[in-house]
Amino acid sequence: MVKTSVIAAFYNNIKYLKLVLAGFQRQTEADFELIIADDGSTEAVVREIESITSNYSFRIRHIWHPDKGFRKNKILNQAILASSSDYLIFIDSDCVPHSKFVEEHLNEKTNAVVLTGRRVNLSQKITNELTELKIRNGFLENQYLKIIEDGLFGKSYDVEKGFYLENKFLRKTFNIKYRGLLGCNFSLNKKDILDINGFDERYEAPSIGEDSDIEFRLSLNGVKVKSLNQIAVQYHLYHKLQERPQKNLDLFNEVKNSNLAYTPFGLKK
Repeated sequence: MVKTSVIAAFYNNIKYLKLVLAGFQRQTEADFELIIADDGSTEAVVREIESITSNYSFRIRHIWHPDKGFRKNKILNQAILASSSDYLIFIDSDCVPHSKFVEEHLNEKTNAVVLTGRRVNLSQKITNELTELKIRNGFLENQYLKIIEDGLFGKSYDVEKGFYLENKFLRKTFNIKYRGLLGCNFSLNKKDILDINGFDERYEAPSIGEDSDIEFRLSLNGVKVKSLNQIAVQYHLYHKLQERPQKNLDLFNEVKNSNLAYTPFGLKK
């Protein structure tokens, strides 16, 4: 059994996926599997994924279902069931990990705690400059001054979240403030997410369903959020903001009013 299963939500953007996989190729902790939770990519993309999985030193598994609209939570649940580790890390396949990303999530893991890191939002300009080779060679970490400059004079933002800290005192200082669970960067014991029956599959649009809802229901079971700001770092590749529809907020209000940790619309129905 591997130390952790990394579950990467994915849909069609194979170019970004390759950049993310390049980031996982240089992890300081190598004992993990990566599960691509594919929300209905095209046949051509599926074939390309199958053709590249042997190019990496870690095990890659591809879980797919047909495209019937936004069903991210449903495919994430399928990936949970397919995972071989008792510890899960959730990411999005447009977020390149820092080289110590997996190591830090594992170092900080604790019973009844969900860990959540943060991400830098890269501009289109910086994103377009990236290649698999650059990422494998550590460009995002070694050339960070370029990202800072783009944060000051360009369009990257949240660049301060890309500073990786090793000093224990500074780590504590930067994590005093409460930060909510981030759907593209969190980890927990598999038992804790099984106990709430996984993701609520009624959320069929981006936001809330993959983070706020999960955090709320975990909290009802006594699972606390621990921030890994400046510790579990990601670099978010540029894309236009997705629409956040009202129906997700309405559903979340319904969940909060029910005050139930276990969703009947999750792993088991």
